Amino acid sequence: MITMILSNNSYLFPHTFFLAGIPGLTAAHIWISLPFGFMFFLAVTGNGVLLFLIHIERCLHQPMFYFLAMLSFVDLVLSLSTLPKMLAIFWFGATAISFHSCLSQMFFIHAFSAMESGVLVAMALDRLVAICNPLRYTAILTPVVVATIGGLVALRGVVLTISFPSLAYRLSYCGSHIIAYTYCEHMAVVKLACGATTVDNLYAFAVAILLGVGDVAFIAYTYGKIVKTIIHFPSPEARSKAGSTCTAHVCVILFFYGPGFLSVVMQRFGPPTASAAKVILANLYLLFPPALDPIVYGIKTKQIRERLFKFLTLKRIDPT
Repeated sequence: MITMILSNNSYLFPHTFFLAGIPGLTAAHIWISLPFGFMFFLAVTGNGVLLFLIHIERCLHQPMFYFLAMLSFVDLVLSLSTLPKMLAIFWFGATAISFHSCLSQMFFIHAFSAMESGVLVAMALDRLVAICNPLRYTAILTPVVVATIGGLVALRGVVLTISFPSLAYRLSYCGSHIIAYTYCEHMAVVKLACGATTVDNLYAFAVAILLGVGDVAFIAYTYGKIVKTIIHFPSPEARSKAGSTCTAHVCVILFFYGPGFLSVVMQRFGPPTASAAKVILANLYLLFPPALDPIVYGIKTKQIRERLFKFLTLKRIDPT
């Protein structure tokens, strides 16, 4: 059913959209939900544990771990914004989502994806200072500076993406209301509009270029300087130790930008109809980072491993 809402102009707003899930694989939704549900469990548990450890352990109150806490918080919000609805579709066939709920989900997905990209840039800057200027690390990245960077990352994410639901809200939807995805992705919604969508397409493309190309270029420049510095270290042991501190961050970068880049390419240049591969790739873009980031940092970061082991051991010994 379509409800007409009148303002200065007349627009057709759908009362409800329908998320189709994964095209062609509806019969396998229950089986597909198993890895999705497992990744949701990993994302919520892993990021929750990281935030808890960083909060209670004073030895983790350092710039690197503050940025990691930001990353965990962003990943947690992304998971909670998308996975419950995906699982409801797979388990109960609950495909309906109200128009305003769809726009809200769209904002959270794109705003926090933009924030995640910004946090990865901030973490690259953190590694640059730690390796290239280690003696002034804490003097440069003070708590005030870290908090300011975090605030700017959040502000940039909101400012750049608040226009997505705003622009989608003004469009007319007089055709199909079936979104061939498991969540309300901006371009998937815009494709349902029956009016001109040039502004939406151009703005989405500009944001994708700014976040994708701009942030990746800055990270690449940062790591170029890091590699140049490491090469001049006097011993192989020092080079290996410095390089190992960047391993987790590099893995997280690949988890985030790899599926994200492929998803954007398929959205812009792929076939007009959504295929199962396109939808699964779009889902992995949102699922992989939240589920795998805490595992990577837990395995690769000695301080986190030690704090977690200490916490679990004390809990096991302490009868209270």
